[in-house]
Amino acid sequence: MKSNIINRRNFLAQSGMAAAAALFSPSAFATLAKPRFKMGLQLYTIREAMEKDVAGTLKRIASLDYQDVETYGFDPAGIGYYGRRAKDFHQLLKDNGLTTASGHYDLFKYLHSPDDVLLTYVDQCIEGAQQLDQKYITWPWLAPEDRNIDQFKLLASRLNIIGARVKKAGLGFAYHNHDFEFVDHGGINGYQIIMKETDPDLVKLQMDMYWVVRAAKKQPVEFFRQQPGRFVMWHIKDMDRTTEDYTELGRGVIDYTKILPDVNLAGMQYYFLEQGGNFRTGNAMDSITENADFCKRKLRKFL
Repeated sequence: MKSNIINRRNFLAQSGMAAAAALFSPSAFATLAKPRFKMGLQLYTIREAMEKDVAGTLKRIASLDYQDVETYGFDPAGIGYYGRRAKDFHQLLKDNGLTTASGHYDLFKYLHSPDDVLLTYVDQCIEGAQQLDQKYITWPWLAPEDRNIDQFKLLASRLNIIGARVKKAGLGFAYHNHDFEFVDHGGINGYQIIMKETDPDLVKLQMDMYWVVRAAKKQPVEFFRQQPGRFVMWHIKDMDRTTEDYTELGRGVIDYTKILPDVNLAGMQYYFLEQGGNFRTGNAMDSITENADFCKRKLRKFL
């Protein structure tokens, strides 16, 4: 009898170990819920740190489990970023296990330039993006004097021209929104013009969730339903409950657990956490730490 009890215990123990081994085997890990998308950061959030110490800042970013970054700023003459040649900056990213899927380029400065001048700059952007292995070149801004209906229509035509050039080079092109696209101009706004008058095959959309919620007064899904698959990149940031300024993720009013389930409808491929200012401690590095932690705890299960 005692021998049977011992054998039974051994069997149960061995069975439990086998089950555990199966659960935690490499193949089992592959089947566990694993994020589909890299956790990204728009580097503009930590612009002061990037100006002071590029290498140290990128190392810190990687230590927080960010895997992808979106660049801002570009030196077209030297094909460089942050005071480094593109290939050297790319190597610095690789040394820290980082990639860059997109960059914000100063295309808005060429809105009124002749086509040849515009396309010369676009070609320089393409060269830089290719050296960084970026997938998208993104138009990030529009000067205040250009925020009227006539200029939005001009913008749409320029976006199509740029998109065709970028696509021919094997890259993607996207437009990033702020608040001014949602200002009403006699029953129409700039975002409507961009969505209607640009070719979705040439011009994708990088949606800034904060500005859509604050300025458009709509939920992002309302736009996704209009043009499914076009919103290939997202900027994820929160809105303060009182001031409506930026705030750290989880401290504001934007409930991303209700937005993120629509990533497939939107066509999202990349996302970037961003916070342009209003840092709780006054230190942007503290804020990107808090944002990364919240994302990993609460949001990555959707991503």
